[in-house]
Amino acid sequence: MSEEEDNISAMDETDLEGGTEIPMGLLDDVGLVYSENYLPSYREGQSVPKVEETEFNQNPDSLFFNDGERRIDFVLVYEDESKKDFEKRHTLMRRKRRREYFEASLMKMGMELEATRSVVDEKINFVKVHMPWDVLCTYAEVLHIKLPIQQNDLVTKSSPFNCFTKYFYPSEDAIASEPEYFTAAFEKNRLEYFHVKNQDEFFTPAMRSRMAYYILCRATYEETIKVKKFGITKLLDSGVYKAAYPLHDCKFNVKSQEEGYANERYLLYSEWAHPKNFYKMQPLDLIRKYYGEKIGIYFAWLGFYTFMLTLAAIVGLCCFIFGYKTRETSTWSKEVCDPEIGGRIFMCPRCDKDCTYWRLNSTCETSKDLCVFDNYGTLVFAVFMAIWVTVFLEFWKRYQAELEYEWDTVEFLEQEEQPRPEYEAKCIYDRKNPVTGEEEKVPYTACGKCMRIGCGIGTVVFWIILIIASVVAVIVYRLAVFFTFSRRLREDIKGLEPIKEYVTPQLATTVTASIISFVIIMILNNLYERVAIWITDFELPRTRTDYENSLTLKMFLFQFVNYYSSCIYVAFFKGKVVGYPGQPVYWLGLYRNEECDPGGCLIELTTQLSVIMGGKAIWNNIQEVLFPWVKNVIFRYCNKVKAEKIIPRWEQDYQLQPIGKLGLFYEYLEMVIQFGFVTLFVASFPLAPLLALVNNLLEIRVDAWKMTTQFRRIVPEKAQDIGAWQPILQGVAILAVASNAAIIAFTSDMIPRLVYYWSFSITPYTESSTQTMSGYINNTLSIFNVSDFTEVSRPRDDVIPYWFDNSTTCRYRDFRYPPGHPKEYDHNIYYWHVIAAKLAFIIVVEHIVYLTKFMLSYAIPDVPYKVKEQIKREKYLTQVLLHEANLKLATQRVKPIVDKIKCNLDNEELDLPL
Repeated sequence: MSEEEDNISAMDETDLEGGTEIPMGLLDDVGLVYSENYLPSYREGQSVPKVEETEFNQNPDSLFFNDGERRIDFVLVYEDESKKDFEKRHTLMRRKRRREYFEASLMKMGMELEATRSVVDEKINFVKVHMPWDVLCTYAEVLHIKLPIQQNDLVTKSSPFNCFTKYFYPSEDAIASEPEYFTAAFEKNRLEYFHVKNQDEFFTPAMRSRMAYYILCRATYEETIKVKKFGITKLLDSGVYKAAYPLHDCKFNVKSQEEGYANERYLLYSEWAHPKNFYKMQPLDLIRKYYGEKIGIYFAWLGFYTFMLTLAAIVGLCCFIFGYKTRETSTWSKEVCDPEIGGRIFMCPRCDKDCTYWRLNSTCETSKDLCVFDNYGTLVFAVFMAIWVTVFLEFWKRYQAELEYEWDTVEFLEQEEQPRPEYEAKCIYDRKNPVTGEEEKVPYTACGKCMRIGCGIGTVVFWIILIIASVVAVIVYRLAVFFTFSRRLREDIKGLEPIKEYVTPQLATTVTASIISFVIIMILNNLYERVAIWITDFELPRTRTDYENSLTLKMFLFQFVNYYSSCIYVAFFKGKVVGYPGQPVYWLGLYRNEECDPGGCLIELTTQLSVIMGGKAIWNNIQEVLFPWVKNVIFRYCNKVKAEKIIPRWEQDYQLQPIGKLGLFYEYLEMVIQFGFVTLFVASFPLAPLLALVNNLLEIRVDAWKMTTQFRRIVPEKAQDIGAWQPILQGVAILAVASNAAIIAFTSDMIPRLVYYWSFSITPYTESSTQTMSGYINNTLSIFNVSDFTEVSRPRDDVIPYWFDNSTTCRYRDFRYPPGHPKEYDHNIYYWHVIAAKLAFIIVVEHIVYLTKFMLSYAIPDVPYKVKEQIKREKYLTQVLLHEANLKLATQRVKPIVDKIKCNLDNEELDLPL
């Protein structure tokens, strides 16, 4: 067996607890920043130093070791193995050995540790981690952390509206604005050029926690001749540690009594997370300072999206009010409700045998409701939303560019982001780096990479097919249950007189199918999450950003089909291929295809959207608020302590909930899915932006509340932008134009009404000499001779109402020639006019809107001019700093040589004869 095969087999020798493994000898080549000297460890059998154990000093607000000088940068929690059952002693002792080796590795890497036993549960121990100044400087350089070099000397112009807008910002007395600095990537040997006032405050707590977590992810916990295992993540998964987290700086509702504490958590709660602040802007700089750029950019995006929704919500509400005001005056709605028109039109049965004839005016209320959403204001609003989404995305790019500069992420390049430990552990193959030309280690060959990606694509496609199958099942349910409701619904709700006239078989089918769709969506969502994570883990992305982008794309493709498939069916497929009463179209040869209501399928799409959007918002808020709160209450109840006991800061944080492994993923997903509902189907539901606005105002405070009060402090992470969500939003925006144009053309009745008004309401088709909507309903309903029913579709005699006994024809919604015509039941000329008008409408609207979107994208620069100036100024100062540093270094190196030469010259002059 070759040496490489030995290494691979050694890596496969995992135990029951798992572990991140890497073959010895490959450690320097797998992308780790430091050589073996910077990742020290202890071999099996070698004695290791123990962590110093101390007693709690009864100071509940302390963020320091017992000496009061060394700050706690991270906390590790484990359960004492000596308190465990004897039959598990072997496994527990192995965990203890791993933990001791891990802690010894941390101390050898320069970290300082201090252990304290829990005051609540004697089995629980806390290990406090501190990073000394030298270690902080070393890893700040490794992680390319930008730190201040000089105060920003560019003048910032204040807004003339400050006198008004100040009431919508957090209190300046509570959250004071901090001075702005030009920054540069930290270099340890150029420390004197950085703006260091106080070593203890030079690195913020978020920076310290980020560096500490970087070391924890790379410290060794087990090492043999061939294999080295490392990383806090695997120790947490295998139960060696129960938790690992940075500390909150105080209680969320009480200020710390210690002097010099920033109390940033308290400020965030009182000025941001508290519901009283729902109308205020967010303190983004403080959020970023406390939680890191990744959390900050999420809340910045969510706040900006919510702000932009305000205009869309106002316009949508105006369109809704316009539709509501016209519902009683609409000509075609009046014709449906008129007993002399709608009451004399007998409609054909919509299912076989069990369904009967019905009067058109029985759908009077539905027709009035449809007028609210299917009117000319909807067309204007759909075009407005297509423009709005472009303006939103373009102005977000500008705002994001400002945040990138202010938060020092402008040059956050891929090489600055370190590889994931899981990636590093699998690097066993040699590859020539296409950039540097040097040999490097990678975890797979080109063929292996293709195999992993192919496996991932195949799995995603399989699950999408599974979702489509579930959608088909819901459609079959709709077809089957509609026949039952048509036959029995009126009898079953005889006692419910107030709502009897509103509950139609069509409405009952739509509502129940929407609820079933929602339940299926939530079930498949939970199942697919595990599958998507497994696929992404199998693909082994290099960096954390690559991992999240890959997972984001998979999850969104699944969620796109999962959430939108039922709406797409109602919008674009339902009622489009139904045939006519004498020759209906059947699904699977068994179920007759669904027909739209005489008013169209738009009202059903509106119902579907409102059920899914409302149900999703309610369920998500219950999950986000109730679940963490209940878990924390149960945990505190199970770990009751006497009132006189003082609980330290690290133990108070341990009682909170840990953040999920996917972090902000589901927060982004929830908002992007909502963004799809607001843009893709807004032509059918103008109130969608208003509902989204109300939900988002609540969402911001709910997310802030749970993050500030219910969860442990999140490990700060660097992020330049919202990642893969940006192109996804752009894709949804492009798709929204075609989607809304198709909804107006094919789902609503706007185009048929316009065609009738301009072409078929005047001579030679009618006796009127001017355009009018009178007669529209009669013109859009074709005639069918009841004698042409087949035996399969003919209604039973016992279901035929008495008022239909002498009738020989019924009406159905289509544009076909009447019986007796040479082309009976074929599509008439009106049908082809409507089809041509629909296609022309889609083409014209799409081209106009896409051209407008392109012009707006070109006209609005992605980076504001003032930000470009500041970036240039900062680069100039950085170059000056580097030039001076290099000049000083060159002077230091040349000076001894110059002094020596000068000394030699002086000696020669002394030796010369007078």
